[in-house]
Amino acid sequence: MTQNPATRQIVLLRGINVGKAKRIAMADLRSLLAGLGHTEVVTVLQSGNAMVTATTEPTVTEQLVHAAITERFGFDVAVLVRSADELAAAIAADPFGQAAPDGSKHLLGFLSRPPKAGSVAAVLDRHPDGNLRFEGGHLYLWCPDGVLKSPFATVDWQRELGVDVTMRNWNTLTKLAALA
Repeated sequence: MTQNPATRQIVLLRGINVGKAKRIAMADLRSLLAGLGHTEVVTVLQSGNAMVTATTEPTVTEQLVHAAITERFGFDVAVLVRSADELAAAIAADPFGQAAPDGSKHLLGFLSRPPKAGSVAAVLDRHPDGNLRFEGGHLYLWCPDGVLKSPFATVDWQRELGVDVTMRNWNTLTKLAALA
């Protein structure tokens, strides 16, 4: 394990506490993260968002958290980790800006790695309305009629792109950025 200067990192769990499966109490998540040696552990909402100070690279933090969740809770969960600087850069790169004024309808998709060749173009071709953008390794979605009424509600991002994807709305992102 590489020892680095401590940095603020955002831990995003995909599909946690949605329905009855894959339930993790945020107190248990905080305990798990602290048990891995992370400090200043804070969770945001109940949907698998945490902020930690870590001395490992984000990719190592991902691996450690994934293994610990699998061992402690007995299920597989995609874990994506970004540094505070990476989160700030993703927010700054938002192609919608003021055109997406409702944070609950404005989403940012985090990808576990670059998507399979041609997959982004294929998804963009199916959604030519301009409400989906792929910038700097992130998906940006604007759902003016609401997320559930959006054509994106039925997209299986993992299958379409061939990578793990977890979405957060802009309201959650601004909370996470404020903690960073």
